[in-house]
Amino acid sequence: MFRPSPIKAFATLTLVLGCGLAGLPAQAQVQSSLPLQQGMPSLAPMLKQVTPAVVNIAVTAKVEINNPLLQDPFFRRFFDVPEGPQERESQAMGSGVIVDATKGYVLTNSHVVDQAETIKVRLIDDREFDAKLIGKDPETDVAVLQIKAENLKALTLADSDKLEVGDFVVAIGSPFGLRTTVTSGIVSGLGRQGMGEGYQDFIQTDASINPGNSGGALVNLRGELVGVPSQILSRSGGNIGIGFAIPTNLAKTVMAQLTQYGSVERGRIGVQGQDLEPALAKAFGLPSTRGAVITMVVPGSPADKAGLKSEDIILKVNGREISTFGQLRNIVGLMRVGEKVELDTMRNGKPRTVTVTIGKASEESTSAAEGNLHPALTGATFGVLDPSIARQLRVQGIQVQDVAPNSPAARAGLRPDDVILSVNRQPVTTIEQFNKLAGPKAPELLLHLQRSGGALFLIIR
Repeated sequence: MFRPSPIKAFATLTLVLGCGLAGLPAQAQVQSSLPLQQGMPSLAPMLKQVTPAVVNIAVTAKVEINNPLLQDPFFRRFFDVPEGPQERESQAMGSGVIVDATKGYVLTNSHVVDQAETIKVRLIDDREFDAKLIGKDPETDVAVLQIKAENLKALTLADSDKLEVGDFVVAIGSPFGLRTTVTSGIVSGLGRQGMGEGYQDFIQTDASINPGNSGGALVNLRGELVGVPSQILSRSGGNIGIGFAIPTNLAKTVMAQLTQYGSVERGRIGVQGQDLEPALAKAFGLPSTRGAVITMVVPGSPADKAGLKSEDIILKVNGREISTFGQLRNIVGLMRVGEKVELDTMRNGKPRTVTVTIGKASEESTSAAEGNLHPALTGATFGVLDPSIARQLRVQGIQVQDVAPNSPAARAGLRPDDVILSVNRQPVTTIEQFNKLAGPKAPELLLHLQRSGGALFLIIR
């Protein structure tokens, strides 16, 4: 299983390191950072320690057959097709990483085990085990499995916040079913976002990743896990040199909730915002573009109760500097309801520190990634309409907060700032109502929208 969105491998690590400091022999540079095997620099000693912790995952699932003919009553009677949805068995392959040898925990991608009926984990020594799904979180694409086995080898989780662009990394997995395949490259970028919806803080790498690598290991030269390959950017579905991995610090946070609670309870503070771009920073009289500006505070939300206001600039979250609104969303969204978050803010040029208690996400917004909504709404985030905007527009409804480019929601015709007045001719004013009427089992949705001062109906199938 794989999400097209992998990576151009260097011919050898020697060639990569051979492009190092001018005037120094390439061999000398390699030898300074890699062990020698038979007199040559090699990754083999490290890989012998690491590869036993990387596993192959085989999944079987039942998927619904999407064939319009099967919905035709005449066709069903003529060919004696049973009533109800028709399903077929689907098989897929992926990878995983053992991160706790004592408890048998295996870290992988949520999309690898999506809709799985059976999950089998095969080790490098050909032992095979039935795996139990402990929990999965589609919004971060993280899942945790458990196997009962002895003599397991687990990988050490590195501090992914210490990664830098240019660090060497190695990807290990089972691309195209080729077990225990190793490719090398560098960290090409950090903090990547915008690859669909969900909580994203990807490591970009050019270590070759292809279908089947999903859920495997991205390790540093010490053999420590720094990321879990998740997506590639590709027009053909194959490797073009741009792949993305979930940082271990993010995966570790999600894993802690999945192993303890079986799911992730999203937190929100009740703000909408945007990145502090140069033009905005100049307009606010700020010397730097680091930070995020609040564009709206949901009335009655934790942020409102803490005194945050529109136009406040958030500079740090729990002492950690942020440069985008997405970083704020990631940090807050992975905190438990009831926890407190400390925000360093700027208002009218004066610094302020505000402590906000995390509230429930379901009270303020929803998305198809949470499993609440019709699949055709995937890529859009919906939230309660701000009362001041409702008074200005003289309507009540649910606001489309964001729509990812080329997503099903975008193709269906939804746009950011649309206001949904009703679903299937039933008025909606709360997230709870919207989730109920636009749920995943609804065959068709008739949305009544207000857009740019006008109104229209939109049919979602």
